[in-house]
Formats: sequence, structure tokens, C-alpha cells
Amino acid sequence: MTVRSILDTKGHHILSVEPDVKLSAAIKILGERKIGAVLVMNQGHLEGILSERDIVRVLGERGARVLEEPVSAVMTSKVVSCRESDTVSGIMEMMTIGKFRHLPVVEDGKVVGLISIGDIVKRRVQEYEAEQEALRDYIKTA
Repeated sequence: MTVRSILDTKGHHILSVEPDVKLSAAIKILGERKIGAVLVMNQGHLEGILSERDIVRVLGERGARVLEEPVSAVMTSKVVSCRESDTVSGIMEMMTIGKFRHLPVVEDGKVVGLISIGDIVKRRVQEYEAEQEALRDYIKTA
């Protein structure tokens, strides 16, 4: 199973904010969309990623005044990404080692999607359920 198979099911929609957007506005987007991270992009170029963890960390360090600062001051700028051809087991390992839950999918320098650990778990559960069903059918016909 590859990243492409997850994106083909989930879709390639990318939600992003610009680096100069206030943190409070980005938080509002995360809350309204019920998502845990948003890409930070400038003219189609990936500048960083803003996650719930980034927000909690900076609020703990600097307090509520940080809500008026730009996302660029809070985001993770060293973004780890994957490709559509990467295997799900490979990116699961990458996410576990890196301790992050969201991974932009980049092809030829262009962001083509974003996958989360939730997307991966959902896909793996579907895969296991299909395998169980196939085994049940096999046993019935044996």
C-alpha cells in the first residue's frame, strides 16, 4: 500500500495559510475544520507546517500574546515530507521516529496532498477488514 492509494481515497485537497497570517486566525481554521495541522505556503511554495503541538508549545512558552504573532514565528519550518510512491509502512516508521502526525506529500517540488496518522490507521483497518472477509469467504468454500 502506498501514499498514492490513501490520497486517491481521501482526495488531494490542500488547506494552507500564508506565513503572515496571525496565529489566532490559523487556530480558528483548525477549529472550524476539525483538523490538527495546516500547511504554511507562500505562492505555492511550502514554508512550514503549523500543528496543534506547535501551538500548545508556544502558548506554554510565551503566553496568549503569541496569538497576535504571524504563523511564521510559530510553525515548524523544517518540514519532513513524503512522495506518493512511498509505502505506508515506511511513512508510519518516519512518523513514529520523528514524533509527528501530519506529512505533506510532495511530487516534483509541488505539494499534492497531506496525510495524517489518522488517514493511515483508517486505511490499515480497512485493509485488515477486507483480508478477514476474504479469509472467511475462503473458509466457507473450503
